[in-house]
Amino acid sequence: MSNDTKVFGMSAEAGRWIFVILGMIINMCLGAVYAYSVFKKPLEELFKVSATQGNLPYMIFLATFSLFIFLSGKFLDKFGPKIVMSIGGIVVGIGWILTYFATSISMVVVTYGIIGGAGVGIVYGGPVSVATRWFPDKKGLAVGLALLGFGASAFVTAPLAKSLIVSYGPLKTFGIMGIAFLIVTVILSMLMKFPPAGYKPKGWTPPATAAGGKSLTTGEMLKTASFYGLWICYTLGSTAGLMAIGISASVGREVIGLDMGTAATLVMIFAIFNGIGRPIFGALADKITSRWAAVISFIIILAASLMMLVAGKGSVGLYGTAFCCFWLCLGGWLAIGPAGTASFFGIEGYAQKYGVMFSAYGLGAIIGGIISGSAKDTFGSYTMAFYPTAAMAIIGIIIAILMVKPPKKA
Repeated sequence: MSNDTKVFGMSAEAGRWIFVILGMIINMCLGAVYAYSVFKKPLEELFKVSATQGNLPYMIFLATFSLFIFLSGKFLDKFGPKIVMSIGGIVVGIGWILTYFATSISMVVVTYGIIGGAGVGIVYGGPVSVATRWFPDKKGLAVGLALLGFGASAFVTAPLAKSLIVSYGPLKTFGIMGIAFLIVTVILSMLMKFPPAGYKPKGWTPPATAAGGKSLTTGEMLKTASFYGLWICYTLGSTAGLMAIGISASVGREVIGLDMGTAATLVMIFAIFNGIGRPIFGALADKITSRWAAVISFIIILAASLMMLVAGKGSVGLYGTAFCCFWLCLGGWLAIGPAGTASFFGIEGYAQKYGVMFSAYGLGAIIGGIISGSAKDTFGSYTMAFYPTAAMAIIGIIIAILMVKPPKKA
């Protein structure tokens, strides 16, 4: 690719940033799942179900999401982001719109959890792969910025959903938001594309990424200790973060004693930290490696867990600080994971490799939902859920130091 090639009418080095901005806006729609805690209590009251059952749509959404990132990876490489992301955007919209017709929590699991989650999984890999390919020199930062929209989505979607729920109820709110997401996602997806083969930024020399300085295949990646170290850490970080996100508003109301409006407002603030966690930890991964970015993340998760173990009625400061940390670190893992995958195992076939790595996120969603729901249903309080997150943080620090590093051989 010649250095005078234009992207959106600009030089490639300047125009490539437009893809990051488009990815950010698309992810703002996809990341509405992080506003689920605003829907959770109204759905439990509407269908008269337990806290664990109320968690099911969120858990299944995230698990399906991670599965379809893996399944769509090979299609991204074959057909390109425009087609795959447009199809995914249609599926996202259909899932949310069909939830309007739900008559039970089981139907919400199918429409929102499975269909909506599948659509997000199909779309999600597109902005990540586009950013990674256009920014081989700034993988962590570019992916982090593109995903900032996903993490910060709740800043916009939580108060929007809260307002709509008050006016129309939770089910009609799903339908209204689904129509908006379908339109925005499909239109912007039509502008996404990969760079030509062999593209590299002016003046940049590719570093050695894996054994022998070449990309590993997905099969070779799965034979390395580095993959399992990064995957386990990704699972632990995702479990703590997704558990906290799913119960943010509920903990605020039931443990700290906040009213619904204040809890929803704090979720908006937490969403900012989730958003900025991506570029912050992405830049850290670029500068100090994914290993030490992971260690920093787990130290913060441990501190947040300890804060919540001593928090109670009126502990607004502790609650706010701890949940800002949880949301920050989940955002961080959604940058450390893709940056580490690209750095350790190479760009070639990246969408499929990261699809495998991202299964950690889906597993984390299931484990996190089980931990929080069981804590509430068994002990009567979400506080007990923070003992496991503290333990996971300690384990994560050890594994990150020992195993999160470039592979020596396949």
